[in-house]
Amino acid sequence: MTDGSGSGTVSRTEDSLAHQKSVEKYLSLGAAERDHLKETPGFYTRAWRRLKKDRVAIIALLGLVLIILFTIIAPLLERWVGVTYTQTNLRAALLPPGGTYVDAATGETTRFWMGTDGAGRDILVRLAYGGRVSMMVATLALIFSLLIGMTIGAVAGFLGGFVDTLLMRFVDTLMCIPSITLLLLFSVWMKPGPVGLAFVIALLGWTGVSRLIRGEVLSLKQRDYVDAARVLGASNTTIIVRHIFPNVVSLVIVWASLALPSLILYEATLSYLGFGVRMPDPSWGNMLNEARELFRRSWWFTFFPGMAILLTALCINLLGNGLRDALDPRLNER
Repeated sequence: MTDGSGSGTVSRTEDSLAHQKSVEKYLSLGAAERDHLKETPGFYTRAWRRLKKDRVAIIALLGLVLIILFTIIAPLLERWVGVTYTQTNLRAALLPPGGTYVDAATGETTRFWMGTDGAGRDILVRLAYGGRVSMMVATLALIFSLLIGMTIGAVAGFLGGFVDTLLMRFVDTLMCIPSITLLLLFSVWMKPGPVGLAFVIALLGWTGVSRLIRGEVLSLKQRDYVDAARVLGASNTTIIVRHIFPNVVSLVIVWASLALPSLILYEATLSYLGFGVRMPDPSWGNMLNEARELFRRSWWFTFFPGMAILLTALCINLLGNGLRDALDPRLNER
């Protein structure tokens, strides 16, 4: 039998020989052939070309762009409709989509393209502003999760030993606790705003990416370029930041695209249960919370926020699947 150190030595020797042969082959080429090699597209250029061939992913990308544009132009929608997202009018409550209200005092007519809620507020305007809040919370939660998860995963995988065991057992413990229960407890205790809610969600959303990064770092730290950097006197922090993190970017991109829909649903769930974004600030989740007692009288009040959550999560998921295939060349070998 061959022990692990022997197989590792043989693998490194084979990698060195292959690299030496590649260098010799490159040096033997002519100037024109070398220029052709320099013009060969890079990894991300090839990934973009593969992604463009995936029609489902491109349609999902376009759908996501339209949803983001819809939330960006919320102030323009507010001016176009003529009402603010906090403006109430009980006389115009629960108007159906396309319904109009005529002000008896001024004679002005206001049309509500997606109808009104129980307080007479315009659903179209609130849906746009609610999308801003929901997507901001999910994006901030994603950023916080990446910062925490990548740091802990990289430290655990790179240092190994007792530090790795301690951090991973802590991660395992967190993963065993029902996340929605802890999120409810934190929300009741802290009563956070949108930014605070994002941080609360991130406190339990980093465990998956930390294990993913740890596994990749365990593989990358055995590479020759890491040994070369260590021989040149680079510190552990420098090696992790400059030599390991750039090689896990594609992995992080795929994880982020697949995790973002879950974070949007987390925010919607907490807001639906009354522990997320508080009124009068709208979000897709608290709009559903308001609509649950009125859905028999106004289907549109439930339909539009629910459809917004569904379409956003679906577009991001389909785009994430396309990115996964595009950034992993092994899935494109035929």
